[in-house]
Amino acid sequence: MYVTQRSRSLNQQVKPKPEPTASPFLGKTPLDEAKAEMYEMSPLSPPSLPLSRKPHGKERIELEPAPVAEASAAVGAETREEKQWREMRLRADDLPGILARLSKIKLTALVVSTTSAGFALAPAPFDWPCFLLTFVGTGLASCAANSINQFFEVPFDSNMNRTKNRPLVRGQISPLLAVSFAACCAVPGVALLTWGVNPLTGALGACNILLYTCCYTPLKRVSIANTWVGAVVGAIPPVMGWTAATGSLDAGAFLLGGILYSWQFPHFNALSWGLREDYSRGGYCMMSVTHPGLCRRVALRHCLALVALSAAAPALDVTTWTFPIIALPINLYICYLGFRFYRDADRRSSRKLFFCSLWHLPLFLLLMLTCQRRGGAGGPQS
Repeated sequence: MYVTQRSRSLNQQVKPKPEPTASPFLGKTPLDEAKAEMYEMSPLSPPSLPLSRKPHGKERIELEPAPVAEASAAVGAETREEKQWREMRLRADDLPGILARLSKIKLTALVVSTTSAGFALAPAPFDWPCFLLTFVGTGLASCAANSINQFFEVPFDSNMNRTKNRPLVRGQISPLLAVSFAACCAVPGVALLTWGVNPLTGALGACNILLYTCCYTPLKRVSIANTWVGAVVGAIPPVMGWTAATGSLDAGAFLLGGILYSWQFPHFNALSWGLREDYSRGGYCMMSVTHPGLCRRVALRHCLALVALSAAAPALDVTTWTFPIIALPINLYICYLGFRFYRDADRRSSRKLFFCSLWHLPLFLLLMLTCQRRGGAGGPQS
């Protein structure tokens, strides 16, 4: 009612016009005097009407129902609260989940799994204490590398839908706490691998941390070569498992590294194809963004390489000749999906290839363990 009466009173006000310059030869007429009186009228003051006043006569003003008005006011208050800066307070019960996301716990689980597979495939007696030290040391090294990676990429992760909810981006923990957590993981992790397992495995763990944080992470904004560097980073964990069991770099270690190296290209290229807008918004230089044709060709090429690596496993005395035969169906299937991705170049084919890669690797390694050959040219007799 107040707004309506206010606008009505303003519409009724007369806006004075500039008084025309009087001619020195003409006197004022009665009409001019009437105009002057009208100009001198003071503007109407807005009526101070109470909100509870009822309309009289023909004046009918529809008021908004009270519940609707209260609901709209509540929504407006919530919107204002969302836009305001609020201090994020860290609670002790939230810390484990935050640190798990900081260390990319799913990626760390994959790294530890491939390391364990390399340890189990090595032609050496299975030593449980050594295996546990390798397991823990590799996990700590992976947590450290992932935490430092997130520390460096905070300004760019905030521009991507995929990474905008990471702990450092949201301010759930301070950068000092993140770096301290990374240091507390890196130092004991490398120490366990060096003095608890052997110096070669410890050197590979330290090299992988530096390669991931100091080479791969900054290279993501410079060149598409970051994908090949990242594939080397992912290929080192099974090699670490092999060296932890044997203490040496044999042909079988390089075979396992080659399998993980090739597997990562269909896996990551298919994933990045569906995130091209996100990577472009974040300023990352990815094959799927700058060289889409090369992205599809490389994925198909390494799908075919998995078939060749399967045939090389028995030739290097890592598995029996049964392995390439029973692994052929899953290898042909991922090659088929890689060809579909190369030909169609759409989200549907990339998604199918990505999800296939998720179950292809564990099944592939499980088949290798099933067909494992002990005491061949790859290492000592068990």
